[in-house]
Amino acid sequence: MIADDRIRCAWIDESRLSPDDFVLYRDYHDNEWGRPLRDSTALFERVTLEAFQSGLSWLIILRKRENFRRAFHQFDVERVARYRDRDIARLMEDAGIVRNRAKIEATIANARAVADLDVDFGELLWSFAPPRGPRPVAMADVPAVTPESTAMAKELKRRGFRFVGPTTAYALMQATGMVDDHTADCWVPATFQ
Repeated sequence: MIADDRIRCAWIDESRLSPDDFVLYRDYHDNEWGRPLRDSTALFERVTLEAFQSGLSWLIILRKRENFRRAFHQFDVERVARYRDRDIARLMEDAGIVRNRAKIEATIANARAVADLDVDFGELLWSFAPPRGPRPVAMADVPAVTPESTAMAKELKRRGFRFVGPTTAYALMQATGMVDDHTADCWVPATFQ
């Protein structure tokens, strides 16, 4: 058995995952999800991965994460912002990533938007973080959209970002610790903004 005695959020369900997928999810949950992240490059990676996840399982994205890093040059914003048609063609041929032209083009547009910002990308995103509240009792208590994620999505769209609607923005807020949606009984220590 790969599981330990730790209580985790309900989406980490060993009974519904292969052993390899359980380890991938468990490690992501235990070491990354909900931990405050402010680095612009890391945040650009998360925005990109959340956009690619739209309509898909997060597990698909986690399985392909290293391929995404390689394909998008470690999410180097300046480099991705310079991508042209030949790069889009290369990415559309890359079976290691999700080959969705609209999402690939959105990633390039988003890199250009980050490069054009007049503020630090991390500061911009974190400006939408709500005050820290109590952890949810159960996953059913976790919203899919909040006023803050709606405002973030609206501002990002105004600045030229694509594929970052209110639901994707909220998933980004969860993943990067802007909100702490680990359930109250989860072993992961509470983090602070």
